[in-house]
Amino acid sequence: MTETARQRPLSPHLQVWRWHVTMLTSIIHRATGVGLYLGALILAVWLAAAAGGEESYAQAQSLLATPFGRLVLLGMTVSVFFHLAKGVQHLVWDLGHGLKLPAANLGAMICMVFAVVATAALWALAALTGALG
Repeated sequence: MTETARQRPLSPHLQVWRWHVTMLTSIIHRATGVGLYLGALILAVWLAAAAGGEESYAQAQSLLATPFGRLVLLGMTVSVFFHLAKGVQHLVWDLGHGLKLPAANLGAMICMVFAVVATAALWALAALTGALG
């Protein structure tokens, strides 16, 4: 066999594939899944601090109250809502609905809008109730 006959065809990759909204939301869905694992670790540390007494809880709260801590909490909130919405879209797809391109694109846009609106609503509610300190 010649050298060219041994080469395998290349699968499409990010440099060849044309970006579209469902591709973007698929990547974000995977990234938010990883982020939620990290968020679960943060939650576990916070719960351990709460169980450890007033001093450890106060330290955990002061860390989460920093601008970086608030940014992490904001990111976790967006991740939860986006991952939830995309999971629902996958359930709809599993039922055989919304698989055509226009419906899939609309569903992807709805997932992104839902994540932003739900996050803004939750943080506004937290601010109104004084939960943000």
